[in-house]
Amino acid sequence: MLNDIKKDAQARMTKSIEALRHTLVKVRTGRASTALVEHLKVNYYGSDMPLSQVATVTISDSRSLTITPWEKQMVGAVEKAILASDLGLTPNTAGTTIRLNLPALTEERRKELSKVVHGEGEDTKVAIRNIRRDANQQIKDLLKDKQITEDEERKTEDEIQKLTDKSIKDVDDVVKAKEQELMAV
Repeated sequence: MLNDIKKDAQARMTKSIEALRHTLVKVRTGRASTALVEHLKVNYYGSDMPLSQVATVTISDSRSLTITPWEKQMVGAVEKAILASDLGLTPNTAGTTIRLNLPALTEERRKELSKVVHGEGEDTKVAIRNIRRDANQQIKDLLKDKQITEDEERKTEDEIQKLTDKSIKDVDDVVKAKEQELMAV
């Protein structure tokens, strides 16, 4: 029973860290990445579809992306989705191909993005601490129902704290790596 609580807490903490990594991929660093636009929703015959399901997105060089919609009439819808996004990019259209040029980040923008990365890291740390709290509450409930001893409770809470500390260190490492990527010129 205690092992199940520990395994569940560890799995949820790992998922939180993976979600952070997935979120940080979308933060623009000045280098082209298809992940920058994958989350965009395009109006496709009345329903919103992810860009990756209506077009091919490729990296043409280190600072530009090429988007090729599968249907010619989708070019306008893809352009609208890019303009409406929070990316701050202007699409250049040539026939059925859309090019996105990523300008070099200014120092000020890098600092703003660094704050965003820190905020995401803090949100993930809060989620991890909430997982710890839930696990500890489950352990206390078992103790209250006299299914475990106080020694087992203390030992398991210590193990969950070690899992929490390790997960928070992993979050710090992910955030630090993204910051270094942002600040690299």
